[in-house]
Parts: sequence; C-alpha cells; structure tokens
Amino acid sequence: MIKSWEDVRVYQPRITKLLTNSIEKKRLAHAYLFEGKKGTGKKDVGFLLAKSFFCDNLQQVSPCGECRNCKRIDSGNHPDVHVVEPDGLSIKKSQIQSLQEEFAKTGVESNKKLYILVHADKMTTNAANSLLKFLEEPHSNTIAILITEQYHRMLNTILSRCQLVSFQPLQPKAIEAAVMNQDISKHIASLVAQVTNDTEAAFGLARDDWFAQARMKVIKLYEVLINRKGQAPIYIHSEWMSHFQDKEKQETGLDLLLYLYKDLLTIQLGNEQQVIYSDMMQQLKQHALQMTQRSVTDKMTSILEAKRRLHANVNPQLLMEQLVLTLQEG
Repeated sequence: MIKSWEDVRVYQPRITKLLTNSIEKKRLAHAYLFEGKKGTGKKDVGFLLAKSFFCDNLQQVSPCGECRNCKRIDSGNHPDVHVVEPDGLSIKKSQIQSLQEEFAKTGVESNKKLYILVHADKMTTNAANSLLKFLEEPHSNTIAILITEQYHRMLNTILSRCQLVSFQPLQPKAIEAAVMNQDISKHIASLVAQVTNDTEAAFGLARDDWFAQARMKVIKLYEVLINRKGQAPIYIHSEWMSHFQDKEKQETGLDLLLYLYKDLLTIQLGNEQQVIYSDMMQQLKQHALQMTQRSVTDKMTSILEAKRRLHANVNPQLLMEQLVLTLQEG
C-alpha cells in the first residue's frame, strides 16, 4: 500500500512532482483525469491525494496516516470522500445524480469534498452529460478525480475540464522496489517485476506460494540440465507437469526458465547488476564462462519457440520433453 509521496516517487516521479507542488502551494485543481495502463498506481495515488487533502497533521505534503481522516479514508468510510465505480458494465446517470445530491449538502465535517470515478470511460452518455454539468460549475474546496485506462473514449468536453495526469508504464526496477517495500525478498521481487508491469498483480504473485515453488522448480530443472543432462525428461514427467498444470502456468514456467538463460547472457555481456536470479550469481557466473554467447542465445530462442508452440496447442508434456532435449545439447 502507498503511504507517502516518496513511495509514489519510485515509479511515477513526474506525477509526484506535479501533485506535491500543487499540495504545497495549495493550488490543487478542481478536477483531475488520471489515465494510464492497468497497474500503474492511478487509484492508489487518488486515495493518497485524498488523504493529503483531508489530513489533520500533514507532514509537509504527505498525509500522517494516523489521524482520524487518514484512517477513515484507508478504511473506505470517510463521509466526504465518495467513490463511484461501474454498476455492472457502466456508470449510470442515477449514480452521478446521487453524487450530485451528496455534494449539494454541506460537508459533514468540513467544507471539503472529494470524489473518485473509477473506470470513468464506462459512463453512459447520460451519465457523462450529467457529470459535465457538475464539472462546469465546480464547488470550492471540491476535487474530482476521474480514473481511466482508455481516456480516448471520453467526451472531449469532459477532458477539457480536467487536468490530464498520464501515468507511465512501470519499469521492472520500480516494480521490484515497490514489491520489496512490502517486505518481500529481493529474489522474488526481481522475478515478479519481470513477469508483470502491474503492481497489484506483482504483489499478488510475490505472496503466492505457487509462484515461489514455481521458481524453485525452474531452478531445479536448470540444474538438472547443467549437471544431470540425461535426467531432464524424467524430471519433466515426475515434477514439472504436476506443478505447471494449465497453459497459463506452463507459459509462466517457460518465462521463468527464459530469465535464467537471459541472466547467463547478461553476465557474459558484463551487466551483472541486471541479473534477475541474483541469489544464484556465483553459479551463473561459472556457467556463463562455460558457454558461448551463441549457445546461450540459441537456448533462449528454443524456449521462445516452445512458448509459440504452446499457443499452437501442442501437447505440453511432449513440448517440454523436446525442449529439454534441445537445451541439454552443447
């Protein structure tokens, strides 16, 4: 969970600067449109902005996290913070009208109010027109935060009344730092940061026992391929297939194996600080000396080809048996 603007700065530095400057100068806009891909932190930043807006003990620009307002925003029951999400497939006119009625009332505890529209692009035409009237006549001390992954689907008249805040796709190092901030070990954080660029998905994977076991299965297969070549097909039959049971998990297994060989190439190219399986560094450095770059890239190509064939509905066990036979050559 994001607790301060320093947490946001790790992966959205430009947005952090924009919003913290506005908080510091008390010049927050009356309406923001947060747009960007899933998992880039839009909703978390929306709630952090809400806490900075309402906090009783603001620490420069970051909320204290301990006051009554901060705690109620965290628990989702602050009377002057309203969240609207699609009712079924869309946000309906009645939802916007209910919001307007709430905002017509005096603030329960202050004159401040804030609302967050999640998936704002899913408003019906009538809902969007109702919101437009709301945005055209903003109340003082009221902030609107519209969140979308597809802002091109929204009315230009709404876009023109909001300050556009574009969230950038997250870089692996930013996701790794965010995951490690949740007390997850570096070797797991480094790997989930390669598998997904969605922070929520990364947090989920990092805490998933299946994923941790998958990493160990992949390392064991790699070690069998290096040290006990003839036993690789037996390992696929006895341990691999029972863990990687469906196509999505099989693809994850191939990705994790690919990153091991990518680490070998990374070491050969002299970029050791970029190694993903950092807890295997000594072992990988030794193996990198024993293989040519051509051999490593050929093995990576074989794994990528296996991924392609997996989507062509080749029998997964046969595919893996053929792959390990190829990988243990040379």
